[in-house]
Amino acid sequence: MNRTPINTMSLIHDHASEHSDDIVAKPGAEQDALGPLLAYQSAWNLRDISGMNAAFHFPHVRIASGRIRVLEENTAFPDDFFDHFIEATGWHYSLWDYRHAVQSTTDKVHFAVQFARYRIDDTVIGHYPSFWIVSLIDGKWGVQARSSFAP
Repeated sequence: MNRTPINTMSLIHDHASEHSDDIVAKPGAEQDALGPLLAYQSAWNLRDISGMNAAFHFPHVRIASGRIRVLEENTAFPDDFFDHFIEATGWHYSLWDYRHAVQSTTDKVHFAVQFARYRIDDTVIGHYPSFWIVSLIDGKWGVQARSSFAP
């Protein structure tokens, strides 16, 4: 049986309109702090490392897989990151399941979030609850730290 290969690059887009609308965030800081979450996920789905970095504050802390990693802007994601990630996981895109602000001040918001990873055929790889800290530094909201159950 001859199969036409799927041109995955033509299927890559930000999926921004497909995220769950399960959002809990009060007007003000909590609503403002949602911006970097959507910006990061859109850049992630576009495989845009500079866009992902733009959604962060550095140094950036990630706690996952039994490790604490402190990421610096120039080394957070190597150029071939997505090649290795896709090969290892079969990932094609991710969507937010929910984003709930659980604690906040005027310059920092703690979000309990969950995202799902999907394959190119839209089957689910997994759902991953996480905790994201978004802070306002020098007039910019950015993700400062994440703790995730995702590998």
